[in-house]
Amino acid sequence: MADVRLGSGESFESLLRRFNKRVQEARILAEVRRRRFYEKPSEERKKKEAAKRRKSSR
Repeated sequence: MADVRLGSGESFESLLRRFNKRVQEARILAEVRRRRFYEKPSEERKKKEAAKRRKSSR
């Protein structure tokens, strides 16, 4: 979970920028997109295997 605290004299815009950066570093949105729809375990395995093949062919 991304947690940011407002520093003294810090603007809301800079706080929001820090929050967005933390969310991206934690890959929260990517995880949400990945879990948006249920994926059967067999489909998940097939995707992983395809990704391995793509990665190793480079």
